[in-house]
Order: sequence, then C-alpha cells, then structure tokens
Amino acid sequence: MFLGLVAAALLGLGFVAQQHVAYTEPLGEMLHVRLLFDLARKPVWLAGIALMVGGQVAGALALRRADVASVEPLLATNLIFALGAAALLYQERLGGTEWLGAVLVSGGVAAFLVAGRPHGGGMPASGSLAWIAVLVVVAVAAGMVAVALRMPLQTKAMLFAAAAGALYGLQDALTRGALLTLARGPGALFASWQPYALPVIAVTGILLNQSAFDAAPLRISLPATTATEPIVGILLGVAVFGERLRVDPPALAGEVGGLVALVAGIVVLGRSPFLHKSEQGPNGRPAAP
Repeated sequence: MFLGLVAAALLGLGFVAQQHVAYTEPLGEMLHVRLLFDLARKPVWLAGIALMVGGQVAGALALRRADVASVEPLLATNLIFALGAAALLYQERLGGTEWLGAVLVSGGVAAFLVAGRPHGGGMPASGSLAWIAVLVVVAVAAGMVAVALRMPLQTKAMLFAAAAGALYGLQDALTRGALLTLARGPGALFASWQPYALPVIAVTGILLNQSAFDAAPLRISLPATTATEPIVGILLGVAVFGERLRVDPPALAGEVGGLVALVAGIVVLGRSPFLHKSEQGPNGRPAAP
C-alpha cells in the first residue's frame, strides 16, 4: 500500500508539471509527435516526466507485490497530491470542495479494498483468449480519439484524457504481466510480447495525455485520466489475470459504492480553484471557457 501511495504522489506532481508546460503549446500540435519533441526541450516538463516515471516505477514495484485490483485504486489518489502541490504553490488553504473531494476519493478507495478484498490471479498463457481484453481496451481508446476529433475543444480534451487513462491502465496490466513472466527467468520475458508492447502503449498514452493538457486546463484534462486508469486496470486484472473479488451482495454494494465515490471525488477535486490557477501558462494563453 505504501508503494502505491508513493506512486500516486509522484504521478500527481508529474501531471501538474506536465500540464503547466503543455498548455502553452499551439493547439495545432495535438496528436502530433512533434508536440513531444517541443515539450522535451522544456526543463519543467522533463522534470514532470521524471516524476511520472518515478511514479510508474513505484507502481511497478507495488504491482510486483500485489494484485492490479489492489494497486489501481491507490493510484487514483494522485489528484489529491496534485491538489496539495497547487495549494502549497499558491500558499492558500484547502476549502470545503477540496476536503469533500479528498474524503470521497480516499473513502472510495478504502471501501473498494475492504469490500472487494481483491486476491489471487496469475499469468495466463500467451495464446489465452483472456488477452483479447487488451485489444478491446486499445479499440475503445482508438474509438474515443476518433470521436474526439469531431468534438469541441473541451470535450476533445476529456476524450483524449480518458483514452490516455485507458492506455495507462493497460500499461499497468502489461507491467504486471511482464513481472510475472520475469519470475520464470529473463529468457521467458524476452520471448513474450508484453515488454515490446509496453513502450508503444506508454508513448501513445503520453502523447494523448499531453494533447489533452494542451487542449484544456487541468480541471478538465486530468480527472478523466485519473478516473479511467484504475477502472481499466481493475477490469483487466479480473479479465486477464483472473484476479477475484468478493461477489456476495454486501461486497458488491461496497465495491460499486466505492468506485462511484472514487469517480465523484475525482470530479469534485478537478473543480478545485487551486487547479484552475494553472490555466494561465507563461505565455498568458487564456483558459478555455
């Protein structure tokens, strides 16, 4: 659990730094690889990427010790850490909105873990039909991007962010798969497809996330990513690795209630005025209405 919270903290700080820089980039660079090359010349953005990578490493270590369904809800608390960083930066106290969001997110995570008690699971065979779930996630992410291209800017940002969150959840699941394969030896790992798919999924997720950050303020672009990643990760943990959740009526009620509270808390925190203040970048580009 500690490693999961460390990962969430690093991810939240990394997202704030990335969005602060990406929001100043021209809108015409959305979904273009040159956006990443332009951002790579900005020290603050590179620091944000370094923090995110650190969070992913901590998350990978957490996944080595626990199931995906146990780790993913903890990663969803990264928005709380992003909010706290903004509060310290602007030297203002957290208000009722922030406390409500924090209680909903933290309470939702706790309710899901206590009610569901995710456990078990293992690595499926390379040719298992369970891996079809990976193709489903990729197809859903691609569909969201396709729809986003025809939408207004704010909706476009939310769909890009949700697609990035789906790929981040897939990345977490593939990371766990790679770690389980590595337990059988380096030869088994390099003979599998997961380590080769991971970089492609990771870079695509980063491009979608930066495009969302470029299109809209943090309050619009970050909550969709934060909400989608744990949901997709949990679903893949169950569908691919056979992780089990309690399914008796009280447990199901607690699991559903926890996930609803988690998503609601993310939405509430995303409306925090502390996050709104990142809408003005160094070039003074006005915020989206």
